[in-house]
Amino acid sequence: MVADSAEAVLEMLSQNSAGQKMGGIDLILMDILLPGVDGLEACRRIKATEWLQDIPIIVITVKTDEQALLAAFAAGAMDYIRKPVNPAELVARVSSALAMKKERDTRKAREQELLMRTQELEQALRDVKVLHGLIPICAKCKRVRTDNGNWQYLEEYIQTHSEAEFSHGICHVCMKEVYPGMIKD
Repeated sequence: MVADSAEAVLEMLSQNSAGQKMGGIDLILMDILLPGVDGLEACRRIKATEWLQDIPIIVITVKTDEQALLAAFAAGAMDYIRKPVNPAELVARVSSALAMKKERDTRKAREQELLMRTQELEQALRDVKVLHGLIPICAKCKRVRTDNGNWQYLEEYIQTHSEAEFSHGICHVCMKEVYPGMIKD
């Protein structure tokens, strides 16, 4: 795609809805000296837009002073080529930029995959530590039947299957039963 001004570039890029990755644009070659909005301002705007930030920008210009070079990098350019453009240099720098973009895209995809896996594992851990479903419990002694058919005290079962902690005390009803003279009716 070709544009004759920074405004045209920004318009092309903004045609995609927010949050979508630009399809088909892997690299931007931009002159610093453009009519209207200059290339550096366009570069800053592109890098300030979240879904465009990863598109590498190579600035091409006739400016040769150190300040122009520093300004280009400060605006977000990843490389800088001086005019007149040497075709071999252009091909080498474009190839390098595209290789770096591919590596960054691969890394980001892997990071996203790892994030999703981490979230899945955290959810699985929460599910494991949460009691749910039917729990077979003895109506008389209140023991719980485990998956292997053994009977376990309710407190032990809950501690095994959750992150709950217990504090112990004695209720009013049991207090009357165990220590009949301690509590008045």
